[in-house]
Amino acid sequence: MSTNTPWTAADKAPLQRADDLLQRMTLEEKVMQLSATIPIPLLGADGLLESQAAKLLGSGIGHVSAIGLFGHKEPATIARTVNAIQRFLVERTRLGIPAIFHNEALNGVLAPEFTVFPTAIGLAATWNPETVGEMADLIRRQMRSVGLLQALAPVMDVARDARWGRVHETYGEDPYLVSALSVAFTKGLQGDDLRDGVIATAKHFLGYAMSEGGQNMAATQATARELREVHARPFAAAIELAGLASVMNSYSEVDGIPVGASKEILTGLLRGELGFEGTVVSDYQTVAMLHSRQNVARDLAEAGALALSAGLDVELPAVVGYGPTLADQVRAGAVAEEDLDAAVRRVLRDKFALGLFERPYVDEDPIVLTATARQGVDLARRLAGESVTLLKNEGSILPLSPRLRRIAIVGPHADEVGFAFPGYTYPVGLAMLGAMMGGGDGAMAGLDALGGEMPAEAAAAVGAEFAGALTVSSEDYIRQRYGAVSLADAIRDLVPDAQVTLARGCGVLDSEPHDLDEAVAAAADADVVITAVGGRGGWFFGATTEGEGSDSADIELPRIQRDLLAAVAATGTPVVGVLSTGRPMAIAESLPSLTALAHAYYGGQQGTRAVADALFGITNPGGKLPYSMPRHTGQVPIYAGQHHGSGYRRTASDMHKGYRDMPGTPLFAFGHGLSYTSFEYSGATLSSSTVESTGSVEISVTVKNTGTMGGDEVVQLYVGDTATGLTRPAQELVGFRRISLAPGAARTVTFTVRMDQLCYLGLDRTSYIIEPGPIDVLVGSSSDDIRARARFEVVGPTIQLGRARSYLSESRVE
Repeated sequence: MSTNTPWTAADKAPLQRADDLLQRMTLEEKVMQLSATIPIPLLGADGLLESQAAKLLGSGIGHVSAIGLFGHKEPATIARTVNAIQRFLVERTRLGIPAIFHNEALNGVLAPEFTVFPTAIGLAATWNPETVGEMADLIRRQMRSVGLLQALAPVMDVARDARWGRVHETYGEDPYLVSALSVAFTKGLQGDDLRDGVIATAKHFLGYAMSEGGQNMAATQATARELREVHARPFAAAIELAGLASVMNSYSEVDGIPVGASKEILTGLLRGELGFEGTVVSDYQTVAMLHSRQNVARDLAEAGALALSAGLDVELPAVVGYGPTLADQVRAGAVAEEDLDAAVRRVLRDKFALGLFERPYVDEDPIVLTATARQGVDLARRLAGESVTLLKNEGSILPLSPRLRRIAIVGPHADEVGFAFPGYTYPVGLAMLGAMMGGGDGAMAGLDALGGEMPAEAAAAVGAEFAGALTVSSEDYIRQRYGAVSLADAIRDLVPDAQVTLARGCGVLDSEPHDLDEAVAAAADADVVITAVGGRGGWFFGATTEGEGSDSADIELPRIQRDLLAAVAATGTPVVGVLSTGRPMAIAESLPSLTALAHAYYGGQQGTRAVADALFGITNPGGKLPYSMPRHTGQVPIYAGQHHGSGYRRTASDMHKGYRDMPGTPLFAFGHGLSYTSFEYSGATLSSSTVESTGSVEISVTVKNTGTMGGDEVVQLYVGDTATGLTRPAQELVGFRRISLAPGAARTVTFTVRMDQLCYLGLDRTSYIIEPGPIDVLVGSSSDDIRARARFEVVGPTIQLGRARSYLSESRVE
């Protein structure tokens, strides 16, 4: 490899270096930069298999999937493996181009030893972008330490259908909340300079969560306006405010065209309308699915040509329709070489921006790497604590007294730890790959699906590794590796003098063993019953209620759990419910059985301790719902941003409202969350009652803690707007701020809202506009608990906006 060329000069701009290197590449080298591999076929018991590396990496490679480094590999082993592959690429290929190793990082690095934070929907319940950004910054340093430089996160889907199994991976139903948290995560992960950062990959573009029937990978059910105003907004915000570097396509189709083959979406909308300049990577097997699942391509060659021509730069996780097949398509004229070069240029630019050419290798010190991987335990507990959302507290039964003598803990989550680790956490990933591989010598049925091929030596190595890994039960593994404890054990630690009786009563699903009589007996003999109920997240395989490939036509709490709650409530003992789930569950039938109810989501390795702290008043719950909780499956989708005259946003005089058999309103509204203290809001004050359409307005409200316990409140700012010829959301979140207040303390929160933040797509759908007219201001504790109102008038001409506009308001606390 020559060292006297412009592309090797570190002082040159990444794009300039990429242009120079691109000119020196053969067609075969170019197509391999748009391709990826999984490392399993490359690895034997003693390390890299040279013959396999020469076969799969001889012309270079763009990406390597570190998800294939699963097993019981310690951080130092991951680092050594990354270094071995990078060394081959740098020293044994013609141009010496290193690879980008990517991995999942939804709520922590998806690998052994790394800290597991609450799942994304739990992070959303904190309504705290600053702390989420702190978490992402730590994930950045942890990934960097082992050579992983692209994260397939965050998920920016706006999730409004509770039937969809992947809600837990998202930041909820509201485009503003999703935008705020996505921007914070992206900034934390990418850092101020990608030379020390990790590329964030926003997914899944576009409208993935709004699918037909709530089913994963089904056709997107959204209009062109909704796609842009709702589902594209978080991506647009991250592009504009955080310099988002990568996007992953949705598996779904939009208007009859799979996104992976849609030039309208990947080029016209993403690059043209949103101004995205980064790299588009495929969701796993997207290219193959164009042929095998969606039947829009006659063969894999045509699938690859369609995808690249649409604007899909990199095929993950292995070569199927790209690589040599794509080279043949370029030679045949089915793919324009300028399209190929544009995609390769973006991949090379990323590698230069990451500093890969100057620093292709990482330190392999096991002590340092393990210590780095285990950082963030206190942060994980803080995030889990901030996410706990108090939904009901009849008679202020909570917080529980530490002087309680007899406590019964029942329910499927009472003595388990695994439920707090849903899909996209390492323990579930290990179980998924174990199932795919069959857990035996060389068994790798799932590898074909990933586009790989398994030589005998690699098969024997991975078979042995997984056979050993799968001898440890998930529960034991989680307790040993993460120090996680069950809710029962967390409570025993807090109240060691109490008699704590454990009686599960039932499993998560109706088909699992149950003994309601045991639970009833424990409840009858207790001063209080804590019921740990909810769902079980997974990843394609297993007995789950949610997760990727686990959608639900019925979102009710499983029947056996409803029967359990009714049975223990019939004893007359007060029942405190803890609901752990990653998506809205319809719990209207069981709510009367509960004296109090806390929503705990899936809290990761510190989740149960955080719940115990909240139940006994060590902490004061301050989480807020990131989604609306329906009364019944039939209400889905239901969300706070429904338009004037639609859904539950209808006037009192509207004769067509609600349902014949139940109210049309949610059981618990978006943004709802109680506290052990009380907060009083002053009236909202405005900096002006008239605002120029090019200007901004300041909205202030004072919040006072009028209770006897310190606590957090999330001040939520909504507006209501009308538009000529267009219906708008009756209530739209435009700002929020989480504040902490001691008893008797008061603080003033001031939001600054620019008028271009309130823009919407005009009637002709060609530009965003701001029209003169009245804007209603609503400030409160939730979307249905409004404490202060005001109104201002937008004056001046109608303004048409280009790409540049505001996405997030500013706030200050005095």
